[in-house]
Amino acid sequence: MSVKDKTLSILENNKGIYISGENLAKELLVSRNAIWKAIKSLKNDGYNISSVNNKGYCLSPDTDILSSQSISKYLNRDINYFNIKVYKTINSTNSAIKELAINGEKEGTVIIAEEQTEGRGRFGRKFYSPKKTGIYMSILLRPQIHSSKAFLITTATAVAVAEAIESISNKKAKIKWVNDIYCDNKKVCGILTEASFDFESGIIDHALLGIGINVKPPEEGFTEGIKDIATSIFDNKNSASSDIRSRLIAEVLTRFWSYYKNIENKSFLEEYKSRSILINKEINILSKNSSEKAVAIEIDDDCRLKVKMEDGSIRLLSSGEVSIRI
Repeated sequence: MSVKDKTLSILENNKGIYISGENLAKELLVSRNAIWKAIKSLKNDGYNISSVNNKGYCLSPDTDILSSQSISKYLNRDINYFNIKVYKTINSTNSAIKELAINGEKEGTVIIAEEQTEGRGRFGRKFYSPKKTGIYMSILLRPQIHSSKAFLITTATAVAVAEAIESISNKKAKIKWVNDIYCDNKKVCGILTEASFDFESGIIDHALLGIGINVKPPEEGFTEGIKDIATSIFDNKNSASSDIRSRLIAEVLTRFWSYYKNIENKSFLEEYKSRSILINKEINILSKNSSEKAVAIEIDDDCRLKVKMEDGSIRLLSSGEVSIRI
């Protein structure tokens, strides 16, 4: 870890408190000049750091810049499994982590971006990813489970995100089968799981778990195509604390990991079912060129959506897209 990173870690852990350059230098075993250079570089990166003679340096409590340091301080100490990499701008976190996976990067690598220029969701749709308001992250997994159980990753993640949202806000989080999180009847999170598996054994070689969460409303508002269906966890920027995105990321990682390490026991499945917004609702089953009407009956233990069609027949959906009829 560089002097700059170590300095940021200390400032993050003492946000709002002045620390002298002398004490920073002693703790990091470097010169005062090295600390000065680190502070200057952090300021150039946009960090609001006050410098006062005879007091030292202070990272403003209002600073809301994602970093591995700002996130790690909220992770439980026994969770040191994740290697977090944060970027200001990236085309797609899933695309970036896919390249790492192919090159043998170990499980637990997390890529997070302040902004995505080519964020994507299911079915190749664009995922709106404006800077400084959301969470856009991807996790590299090597679960060693059969490809038929890949749905467990998405299911566990949906529960982890829903629980994490409720832990940092006063919102109730529901799940729209199969991979969307809703608050106040609008979408706040999408999950995209992509996997590569061995053709002969069917065992997953690696999975790319993408999570996009609308934390605060974009300054320019949501785009025309999604403004009627999307919302953010917090209604305005002032209603969220400065560290809220870092806290939420840490909560998601902590809760997901607790489920993932024993993923095949499905400890999260009943919670997933109980949070469904579809059960007993009239829905449309959507495909590329058509839409069929049905009623959602239940979600089974393989996370299939059981529906009753208009002709009375029963169908089990293992994938696809549905919408609630209004």
